[in-house]
Amino acid sequence: MTPLEREIRGIIRRRGPIPVADYMALALGHPEHGYYRQGDPLGRAGDFITAPEISQVFGELVGLWCATTWRRIGAPDPVRLVELGPGRGTLMADALRAAGMVPGFLAAADIHLVETSPALTACQQDALAGRNVTWHKDFADVPAGPLVLVANEFFDALPVQQWVRTGTGWRRRCVGVDGADGGLRFVLSPRAEDGALEIPKPVRGAPTGAVFEVCAEGLALAGAIGTRLAGQGGAALIIDYGPAESAAGCSLQAVRNHAYHPVLSDPGHADLTAHVDFAALAHAARHAGAQSFGPVAQGDFLTGLGIAARMERLAGGAAPDQARAILAGGRRLIDADAMGTLFKVLALAAPALPAPAGFEP
Repeated sequence: MTPLEREIRGIIRRRGPIPVADYMALALGHPEHGYYRQGDPLGRAGDFITAPEISQVFGELVGLWCATTWRRIGAPDPVRLVELGPGRGTLMADALRAAGMVPGFLAAADIHLVETSPALTACQQDALAGRNVTWHKDFADVPAGPLVLVANEFFDALPVQQWVRTGTGWRRRCVGVDGADGGLRFVLSPRAEDGALEIPKPVRGAPTGAVFEVCAEGLALAGAIGTRLAGQGGAALIIDYGPAESAAGCSLQAVRNHAYHPVLSDPGHADLTAHVDFAALAHAARHAGAQSFGPVAQGDFLTGLGIAARMERLAGGAAPDQARAILAGGRRLIDADAMGTLFKVLALAAPALPAPAGFEP
């Protein structure tokens, strides 16, 4: 039993079952035992790998998107260049290297990283040594001004509330303690809560037993980004995995050592994620006054930005084994049977801006 599981069991015994969102928040963000307090989870030696670690081309194309967007919003100086959940700093390092090709962008870019993990902050400091970077715990702390923001595989790690359709309405799914062995198990809220107001109308008629996930923290953040873009200008790029439209389904999963892991086992020692509801994020940002574009499939987005030509250019100057690895990494990002369709890209923008690169009609 992990120290965090022992603590969670104690909370449940004292207070009763806790919502799934509370369990997820504790498992990932507990100040002492949370998953992101345990060290660097990325890479082959960790639990999972993200697109920037698969291929440098990913970060380079995102960097060029940022620089192109900066021009489209009038080339403000300074512009707040923000990344939410920057991992090891790989994406930002690759992005800045490529964006340097656009005259004036690096001089104007005021870089802000939003990160809560001390271990990952240290990695970012190494990756971005020599750059003028400011770190924050919360997006709200980023200084005012025009914004170009990137969030790659950030929203999927925010806690989700789960609602279950029963014969008497939607009930909150919770985590309780099994009376037989004392282990953690899923239960329905003992209180007669009705979550219908949180369920989109197209989903409310789902069959009995259906699960719907609501990420209140993600919706609040999308609204805050939308407010910022509407009032101060700029654009945001959100890259993650999940369906394009809101739909019922349980997507909460745990990963450990690059393999699926039971969600309620070893809290604090396994990553927890859930699919992103892109339609809900877009709605929250639009409600706050911003525009939304997409989502589009990651494969289509990267292809539109020229990933094929960049891969060929890199491979052309590499040794045969390295060239094969470069091409394989790029294909993994765009192929339909890899990350190309499951992963989506959503853009948010200030009201008067034209469609950003990769989202043109």
